[in-house]
Amino acid sequence: MRIKQLLSAAIATVCIAGLAACGSGQAETGVTDTKANKGLSTIGTTVKYNPNHLVNGGKPITIDYWTWNGTGDTALPSFKKYSKIHPNVTIKRHDATWDDYFTKLPLQLRGKNGPALFAVHNSYDSVLSPYMAAYDIPVKDLQKDYIGVKQHVKDGKIYYIDSIINTGIWYYNTDLWKKAGLTDSDIPKTWDDMRVVAKKLTKTNASGKIVQAGINFNGTGEYNAMWQGMNYQQGVLLFKKDGTTVNYNNAATKKTLNMIKAFYEEDKSGSANFGTDAQKSFGNGQTAMIYQWGHFAIDLKQKYPKIKWGQFAPPLVTKGTTPMAYDRYNGESTPGINKNARPDQQAVAQDIMKYLLASDDLCKTTALNFGSVPAKRTLDSDKQIQAMPAYKVIHPIVNRLIWPGPVPSTLESTSQKVFENIFYNKKSINEAVASGQQTMQTDLNNLSSKFTSLESQYKYFDEAKSE
Repeated sequence: MRIKQLLSAAIATVCIAGLAACGSGQAETGVTDTKANKGLSTIGTTVKYNPNHLVNGGKPITIDYWTWNGTGDTALPSFKKYSKIHPNVTIKRHDATWDDYFTKLPLQLRGKNGPALFAVHNSYDSVLSPYMAAYDIPVKDLQKDYIGVKQHVKDGKIYYIDSIINTGIWYYNTDLWKKAGLTDSDIPKTWDDMRVVAKKLTKTNASGKIVQAGINFNGTGEYNAMWQGMNYQQGVLLFKKDGTTVNYNNAATKKTLNMIKAFYEEDKSGSANFGTDAQKSFGNGQTAMIYQWGHFAIDLKQKYPKIKWGQFAPPLVTKGTTPMAYDRYNGESTPGINKNARPDQQAVAQDIMKYLLASDDLCKTTALNFGSVPAKRTLDSDKQIQAMPAYKVIHPIVNRLIWPGPVPSTLESTSQKVFENIFYNKKSINEAVASGQQTMQTDLNNLSSKFTSLESQYKYFDEAKSE
């Protein structure tokens, strides 16, 4: 899951730190830093950064940084702090839309004049990893400071890690909740509870037409992510134990789709025809509960500031059990370093990343923005982090969240098509799921770089059901 920050122009360039002139091909101008001893303390716990040194010999240098997140990119505040320490370093932001980013960026990374730093999304790992330089930081040091480092190790090296542990949670409209006579004690613990609560949150008019949905899976209702967590709860992996064969066509997948049918067709607490976008419906106060990831908290604050909402953890399929995993997680990735950049640019990029990973700022900013658990362990004692509703929901189950690796996007895009085929094109669940399985596997087989699941590295992998 990720934020799509659509910009008015496909590519835009902005200087975000330092004083050097913007524009490719211009001579390096700006401040020359002559003060090696900044009088500052060393930053960090295990990964440490001593700011008392000159970067690039103190000579002005501009580092290009590509992102699809525009001004919302959570690395930007840390970049500004870095350039305040090292005023000879300018970090120049280049914006691309999500739809353009993973096509245009690789073309830039091929040459020595490409950006030295770039935003990473792990679902495009196979596209970006050929251009990445490993961090000049010992893996063992990163493992002491951060959750989930092991899964990112390639040939004994790290090229990016997670800044946060992001997962799916349920958002509910607290005003609608109160009007329905519900209290905190009614927070659903199981899917049977969800059906009861969803009915109470549903309103219809005199003709029986839904005017307020108790629950909504339509469009951006995130079925395409939710089914993965539902399968994990039932002890079913996303991939066969060979790690390369998709495991979508199974009883667990069908159980989830039949459950959605029960909400819509038996309980009438939602409908495939109640709008096409669950996020907008929730934001407009027409839907009471939807499943989303952390980015939705940002959307609510920006687009629907009047809506009052709360969050709760994914309900269990089976009451009173500890599932193999509550859901999958996916980290927001730290920036990548371009291995084809000029040596002086790479050296500065390495210094920037050491600062970002030693400091708490990047993880804290990202966690607060996304409403998620920071991957940096020291932040578990941070009062501002502890006060976040999402942290209270996710942190107790974080050890029972599984990361299957940088899963190719077909698992989400194809499963969304399966949903549409069932609820709009009236295909049978068996037919739609079988077709989805075939499409996913074909897409994986056609990848330029073979994908292998990391599910086997999960601590509770042995609890998975046999195939």
